[in-house]
Amino acid sequence: MPAHRAARAPAFTVSPRVLFAAAATGYDRAPGDPVARPLRVYTADPTASRFDGAVAKLPVPYEPLAPGPVGRAFAVDATDARLSTDAHRVVYRRADLDAPAVLLGDGHAPTAGDPRFHQQMVYAVAQTVYATFRRALGRQVTWGFDEGAGDTRDGGRRLVLRPFGSGERNAYYDKRTGAVHFGYFEAPPEAGGDTVAGSWVFTCLSHDVVAHEVTHALLDGLRAHFSMPTGPDVLALHEGFADLVALFQRFSYPDVVKAGVARCGGDLLRAQLLTDLARQFGEATGAGRALRSAVHDAEQDRPRPYDPDAEPHALGAVLVSAVFEAFATVFRRKTARFVRLATGGSGILPPGDMSPDLQEVLAGEATQLAKQFLDVCVRAVDFCPPVDVTLGEYLRAVITADSELWPSDKWGYREAWARAFRRRGLVPAGVSSLDEAELRWRPPPRDLPLIPELAFAALQFRGDPARPAGPRELERQARALGRYVTRPEHCALFGLMPADPEREVDPPCVESVRTARRAGPEGQVVFDLVAEVTQRRTLALADGRRFDFVGGATVILGPEGRVRYIILKRVDNEARGDTQRGFVARGGGRLWEEEHGRLRPARQLFRMLHGA
Repeated sequence: MPAHRAARAPAFTVSPRVLFAAAATGYDRAPGDPVARPLRVYTADPTASRFDGAVAKLPVPYEPLAPGPVGRAFAVDATDARLSTDAHRVVYRRADLDAPAVLLGDGHAPTAGDPRFHQQMVYAVAQTVYATFRRALGRQVTWGFDEGAGDTRDGGRRLVLRPFGSGERNAYYDKRTGAVHFGYFEAPPEAGGDTVAGSWVFTCLSHDVVAHEVTHALLDGLRAHFSMPTGPDVLALHEGFADLVALFQRFSYPDVVKAGVARCGGDLLRAQLLTDLARQFGEATGAGRALRSAVHDAEQDRPRPYDPDAEPHALGAVLVSAVFEAFATVFRRKTARFVRLATGGSGILPPGDMSPDLQEVLAGEATQLAKQFLDVCVRAVDFCPPVDVTLGEYLRAVITADSELWPSDKWGYREAWARAFRRRGLVPAGVSSLDEAELRWRPPPRDLPLIPELAFAALQFRGDPARPAGPRELERQARALGRYVTRPEHCALFGLMPADPEREVDPPCVESVRTARRAGPEGQVVFDLVAEVTQRRTLALADGRRFDFVGGATVILGPEGRVRYIILKRVDNEARGDTQRGFVARGGGRLWEEEHGRLRPARQLFRMLHGA
C-alpha cells in the first residue's frame, strides 16, 4: 500500500461503556442477610407536617456498609464544599449505619442539625431509587459517567453523593466526576410557606430532589446520548422522567398517600400533597409554591400544550402532566366500584371526611398503581432510540414495553396514556393514529437470520442473567453484534452507513449490550438482550462551526438470538440533520460549548439547567 494512503477505517468499534457493565454495582443478597435495613427519612422535606406522614421508616435494600455510608452503588462524601478551601478541607463525621446503636435505632434521627442524618437521607433515597430501576429492568444497573470517574480499588464504580456539595441554590449530577452535588443556602427574606428567612435550606433533605438527581445519573447510565442536547425533547425527557420517578416514589409511603387521598376526596388531580415536587426548595427561592407540580392547570380541560420552544423543565412538565393524567384516569376506573359500594351506588361522596376504610382502600390502590406506572416508565427506556429521543417516541416505547408483558389491558392503561398525550399535542412522528397497534414499535421489515453468538444458550452469565457478564464476555457479545449490523446487507437496516474518513463518517460503535428479565402478571418471564449501536458524522452550521451528528439503533433480541425490534435514528437522515442544525443555531446553542471550532455539549449541563 502506498505510504501516503490513509489506513482503512475499521468496520466498527466497541465503546468502553460496554465494559462498564462488568463492574457490577448492585449487591446480591447472601444467605442469612436481612432483606432490608430500616432507615428513617423525610418523605418530603423538613418543613412538612407530621400529620402528613413527614417522617417514614424506609425499608432500604440491605447491603453491608462502610462508614460514609459506602455501599456497592453509592459512596457518600461528607466534605462541606462551601466551607472548604484549598488549604483546609472540612469533612463531617461519617455516618456509620452498621454501628449497633444506629442499627437498633433505625438509623439517625431525622433532623436538619445532624450532618450524619444528611448522609443517611441521601443514601437511603438513592439506594431505594436504584432498587426500583433494578426491579423494573430486570438487571443490575451500571453508571454511564466518564471513564475513570467513580472507579474504586475493588474494581467497582460508585456514584458519589455529596450532601454538602456546594453553597448554591442548586443540585446537579456531574457525569465528568461521577457525582451528585447537593447545594445548601440561606433562605432569603422573601422566602414563603413554612420556610423561615435566614434558615439553612439543604437540598439533600428534599426527598424529591434526591430522587430526581439520582434518576439523572441512572438514565445517563442507560442512555448516555440522552445528555446530548440534539433537540428540544431530549433534555425535556431527562427532566420530566426524573420528576416522574420522584413523584411516583412518594406513593410508596402509606401515611402520605392516605393523607393525600383523604384531602382530595379521591381526586388525585387535586391532591397537592401528592402532586407538588420540592415544596421547600420552591418556597425558599421566593416562588411561593412548590418548585414543580404534576398538575399545572386550574382547568383540567385545558392542559398546557406541547411547545418545542419551551425550556427543558417547562417542556418536561408537559410530559409529567400527561403521565399523571393517565395515572389519575386509570385510578378513577379502578376505584369507582369501591366508591359506589361506599355511597350506596351513587358514586358521589357526601361532604365531610372520607371514611377510614375507604381511605385505606383508595390509598392501597393508588400505591399499587403508582408502582406499576413507575415500572413501565423505567422499563420503557430500553425501548427508546439510542439518540435524539422525542417525547412522542417515549410514548411509543411505553406502549410497546407495557404490551409486551400485559397483552390484556383490562383497565385501559395504554388508552389513557395515548389520550393524555394527544390532549397536549404529543403525537409521535410516523404514525397515522394513536391506536395501540399503530403506537407499538414494529418488528424488522423482513426476516433476519439469527445471531447464534447472542442466543442465551451461548451467553456466559455470572450465576444469574440479571448480573452483567465479565469484561471478556461482554466484549465478545459486542463484537458479535458489531459484525452482524455492519454486514453490507444489514447496514442500512440498522440506520448505519459505511465509515468514510474523508467525509468524516466514523465507524459504527457498539455502545452497550445488556440483559433484561421482565416478569409478567401471569408468572411469565421474558428474557431479552438490549443493545445500542451508534454512529457519528460531522456536520457544520452556516457559520462553519462543526458538531457531531449521531444516529444508530436500539436493537432488542430474543433469547434465541432473533432480532425483535430495531428502533432507528438513521445517521444518513439529512432532514434530521437540518433540524439539529436549526436547533443548535437557535436557542439550543446555549447548551453547547465551542472548543477549537467544534461544538460539544456543555461540560456541566445539568448544573447549568438546574441553576437557570
